[in-house]
Amino acid sequence: MTTDYNTKYGNDLCLTDRHTQEFGYDNSQRVVAVANQKGGVGKTTTAINLATALTAVGRRVLIVDADAQGNASTGLGIAPSDRRQTTYDLLSGVDAIPMATAIPGLEIIPATVDLSGAEIELIDAEHRERRLKSALDRIATGYDLILIDCPPALGLVTLNALVAADEVLVPLQCEFFALEGLSLLLNTVERVRDTYNSELKVSGIVLTMFDKRNRLSREVVADVRDVMGDTVYDTVIPRNVRVSEAPSYGKPVMLHAFQSSGAQAYAHLAGEMLRRERDERPATETMKGAA
Repeated sequence: MTTDYNTKYGNDLCLTDRHTQEFGYDNSQRVVAVANQKGGVGKTTTAINLATALTAVGRRVLIVDADAQGNASTGLGIAPSDRRQTTYDLLSGVDAIPMATAIPGLEIIPATVDLSGAEIELIDAEHRERRLKSALDRIATGYDLILIDCPPALGLVTLNALVAADEVLVPLQCEFFALEGLSLLLNTVERVRDTYNSELKVSGIVLTMFDKRNRLSREVVADVRDVMGDTVYDTVIPRNVRVSEAPSYGKPVMLHAFQSSGAQAYAHLAGEMLRRERDERPATETMKGAA
């Protein structure tokens, strides 16, 4: 199954074995928080489809569902009754074993509604902002990428995600208040960097729910690119019905309807992320990877 999966989707991504070697497995593990304090902007959709696309080229990926709604878990077909060890356990100081998904190379630490209580329970906890980082340092080994699907709020759970992360990936809906919300998130990232995690950076902004027929969408894209420059990915995720319906089937759109415009956009986004990763590597590592 793994071979067929990697062949089908890896080829569609235009990432062959040669490309995989070029992008370089340098045995480093990246932790990326997928964050935006606004809800409904495509955080979960971006997390699960980006993870799915990256597994198609051999990357081993862990998703940490840090949203009490548990949408990432649902979107990967994990039934509530099967979520026995969760992100809530990690924040409570109890180790959780990542669950396998139907996608080879992709595992998840699921979430349940119990996670909503963590915001209150962590208030008086010792080292409350480092609970998730400490847990992931213990249990999350052997992955190329860890994606933390953050809740739509800038509370203690999101703070834990930002402290644990190396990078922040920001899905940004193409709508009127996009830049206003982005400003608040960037200020939060800066405060976390100054206080808890000096290495934290915003590695990319993904424009989502783009409607080319809508003039406002086009204006938002232009404005965000003007303000944020190269931080914004070239790939834009369109508004697409297949993307919206995929979670009801317990599948990423990458598997539900791979030929749809939404799935193709996430395939291109994965390729763009890998190219950025390759270009950011030191020249000595690049030469070593190509040897």
